[in-house]
Amino acid sequence: MPEKTTFIKAICDFLNVEDSTSSPTFSIVNEYSSAQGPIYHFDFYRLKNEQEAFDLGYEEYFYSDNYCFIEWPEKIPNLIPEDAAIVQIEVADDQSRTIKLK
Repeated sequence: MPEKTTFIKAICDFLNVEDSTSSPTFSIVNEYSSAQGPIYHFDFYRLKNEQEAFDLGYEEYFYSDNYCFIEWPEKIPNLIPEDAAIVQIEVADDQSRTIKLK
């Protein structure tokens, strides 16, 4: 499982998500149930341009006050909310991981 998906799964476990979590590569967005309300998990890898995120209705998700976890945010750089927390996972030569929060 890629680092991004593993990290998001761990956060969902912490948030007591009741559903099975997996990368939404083909569906683009998965919705999970939790006590805090719905949690949205996006994988924008297959998007060709930001218009496809508009077509998906990204604003309804991003501005819903629910958690939104995004894989491949660099595919939609102009659509990420200003107050978003950015998490970077870096793989070192020894295969250890460093997680940076911006």
